[in-house]
Amino acid sequence: MAERKPIESWLTDMDGVLMHEGVPIPGADAFLKKLRESGKPFLVLTNNSIYTARDLHARLTRIGLEVPVENIWTSALATAQFLDNQAPGGTAYVIGEAGLTTALHDIGYILTDHEPDFVILGETRTYSFEAMTKAVRLINNGARFIATNPDETGPSAEGALPATGAVAALITKATGKKPYFVGKPNPLMMRTGLNAIGAHSETSAMIGDRMDTDVLAGLEAGMATFLVLTGLTGNDDIDRFPYRPTTVVDSIADLVDRI
Repeated sequence: MAERKPIESWLTDMDGVLMHEGVPIPGADAFLKKLRESGKPFLVLTNNSIYTARDLHARLTRIGLEVPVENIWTSALATAQFLDNQAPGGTAYVIGEAGLTTALHDIGYILTDHEPDFVILGETRTYSFEAMTKAVRLINNGARFIATNPDETGPSAEGALPATGAVAALITKATGKKPYFVGKPNPLMMRTGLNAIGAHSETSAMIGDRMDTDVLAGLEAGMATFLVLTGLTGNDDIDRFPYRPTTVVDSIADLVDRI
C-alpha cells in the first residue's frame, strides 16, 4: 500500500473537536494558532446551517478561538454553491435561518413560496407546522427537495433537539420524496471546501469527533482522517463501523505537533 503524502492542508469539524457546548476544548487555541502561523490552508467545518460564517467567527472569537471568516465552511455555504453550480439564478422556498438565507441571497437566488424550483430545508430553532405543510405541498407540486445536512439531532444544554434530518424524514414520509443532502457525510461538502482553499485531497486531513459524518466524509473524499475522542464517538464505538479512521487521538491537543 502506497504511503500517504505529507499533510499540507487541514479540515476540522467544530463542535466536539474545537469546542463543546460553547467551551473551548483544551489545545484548540494552540492548534488554530499553529495553523495560522504555518500558512497552510485550513477550514473549520460545521453541518449547522443556522449561522453565517461571520456569526461563527464572532462566536468563536468570544471564547478565545481565532478563525478568520474565510476559513469557515458551513453546510449552508456548500448548499448555496451546489445550487449555483446546478441551477444558477433559481428560486427556492427555504425553511432555515440567516446562515442559509444569506448564502442563497449571495448567489442571486430568489426566495419565494410561489412555484419555487427547490424546497431547501436547513436548521432552525423554530420549525413550524405551517412551514412544513407548505414544503410538503410545494414538493408535491414539483419543487425539488434539498436539505443542508442529514443530522437527526442537535445538541443543547437541555439535551438533544430535532434537527434537519429528522424534519426531512417527516417531509419525506408525507411526500414520498427524499432530499439530496449536501452536508457531511456527503463528500461533496469536503470537495467544495477543498476547492475553496485550493487544496488537494491526497495531501489533506479531516479531523472529527463522529465516525458516521466526519470520518466517513473524509474517507470518501480521499483524505487522511483523524478521530478525536472529545465528542460523540468513543473508543468503544469505533469497531461498530465497517471502516476506520487513519488515526485515533484523545483530543485536538495531540495534533498540534503534526502541523
